[in-house]
Order: sequence, then C-alpha cells, then structure tokens
Amino acid sequence: MPAQVIVRDLRKAYGATRAVDGINLEVARGTIFGLLGPNGAGKTTTVECIIGLREPDEGYIEVCGIDVRREPREMKQRIGVALQATALQEAITPREAIELLGAFYRQREDTADLLRRFDLRAKADARFATLSGGEKQRLALALAFVNRPELVVLDEPTAGLDTQARRELRAEIRKMQSEGCTVLLTTHDLAEAEELCDQVAIIDHGRILARGEPGSLLGEMSRTQVVILATDRVIDVAGWPARCGITDIAIEGTRAMFHTTDATTALGELAVVLRGQGIRLISLTVDQPSLEDAFLQLTRRTDRAGAGEGRR
Repeated sequence: MPAQVIVRDLRKAYGATRAVDGINLEVARGTIFGLLGPNGAGKTTTVECIIGLREPDEGYIEVCGIDVRREPREMKQRIGVALQATALQEAITPREAIELLGAFYRQREDTADLLRRFDLRAKADARFATLSGGEKQRLALALAFVNRPELVVLDEPTAGLDTQARRELRAEIRKMQSEGCTVLLTTHDLAEAEELCDQVAIIDHGRILARGEPGSLLGEMSRTQVVILATDRVIDVAGWPARCGITDIAIEGTRAMFHTTDATTALGELAVVLRGQGIRLISLTVDQPSLEDAFLQLTRRTDRAGAGEGRR
C-alpha cells in the first residue's frame, strides 16, 4: 500500500535537548499505526511536526502526498487531529464547535451526522464545561472528522478515560479504519496498541528503537522467556547475570522478573542461589514475552546507553 505519511531524518531540539533525533517512518494508507514510548520520548513532538503545529529543525515530512513544510495549509485540509486535551471555550456547545470548525474547510460533514455518529445528540446544546471526560473525547473525535479526513492523528486518545469510554473509543478507531481512514496514534497503553495497531514503532530518547507488526516484534523475542517469581524475602541479585545467564532483572520488594533464553537451566542455577541465601520460593511463572516486555526491554537498553545524557 502507498504511504500516507513519510518522515525522513526528522530532528527537533530545544537548546541542548534533542527531542527528536533523526526519526524515519512510513505509515501505509488504510492502516492503524501506533507510536509508543515513555514520557519524554519524543512522541508528541514528532506528531506535532507531522501535523504542522511545530516547525522541525531538519527533515522531510509528506502527508497525503503533500510536502508539509511547503504546503502546510493544503495538508491541513486533508487531515483530522485529536490531541491529548481538547481546549474549547467553556460556554461553547458541541453543535457550535462543529459548525465553527467546519467553516474553515472546503468540504465538511453534516453536523447532525457527526453528533449522531459520536453519540453527542443528547449533549448537542450543552456547554463544553459541563461535559464528562468521555463526552469531551467524543467531541474531539467529531471535530477531527469534520472535514472528511484521509488521515486522523490521535495523541493519547484514551488517556484518563474509564474502562467503558476506552472501549467505545477503541471501537470508533476501528470504524475509522473500516471506512478507509489511516490512523496515526500515540499511546502509553501497550495492550491498546497490541489490540488496535497494524504497525507500531517504539520511540525513546527521540529515536526509533524498533518497528513492525506487533506480532513480528514479539517474534524477534520468541527465543526469550519471561520469568516472574516471588520469594519470602528480598533477593540479593549480586552475581545473577554471570551465574544464571539472565538479563533485564527487575526487583520490586520480594518480586523479581527477568528474561532468559533457557528458563530450565536458569531456574536450576537460580535454585542453588536461593538455597544458599536461605530464601524460599513462593510462586513462579514462566511465559513468552508480550509487547510490554519488548517495550520495556528496548527502553531499558536506551536508558543504559544514554546514562548521563538526560531524558529527551
């Protein structure tokens, strides 16, 4: 499929801090693409450069076949955007907001249709300040669709919502795709990315660490197993990696998690370590890695490699 978004060598710095440090990515037409990363990773800055809200220092950005830096106004006619927080006047109503925003576009959806699609008819004439968090998010999506966009960009679309509201918004995102829209979203919710996205890119310190289908990223880790154990007291981890061949140790009180390519051998050697320390094993789980495991493993590597550089 042809690319709906093309980004080449994108860079953006704030003084000595490189928020985006040479990002390259493509989003295929008709797909849901997830940009994942911890706070401060560069996700939002990348998205803001793509949609023309922030001027990059370097790089080429193409959206819907349009050079964003040369023709930003034409590009904005073709996209819809819902950012983390929808800032509207407290007294404006959903009906008024849709009518006002629609006036800026050459083509637009019918207001009544948008109110019906996003379940806002009962609140069509309510003041924005009186809407719930879920209603505000649905209004943000309605506004993103006011111009019949080819690409919809969603920045943390389900952040702060309750379980029911998240479920409804995820269903709406799938509907966008079924109607031919391309969706680019950022999220901290790895289960959400695994459920929704055709392609994902993991970003940290302003750089892409890995990209591909969620399943393929897990396939790259398929030889690794995740071991989670609980003990009756805190374990002394000194010497673990050398003795047991394990990596990415995480200790939280009496709970430990690590990765290994041979759980049988590692656990046999670990049993000797625990016995020597007089520690009793309470519970043990061995599993295949999830997208969350891949995410944590990759971002830990950049934290170690970038020690002393500071978070971008």
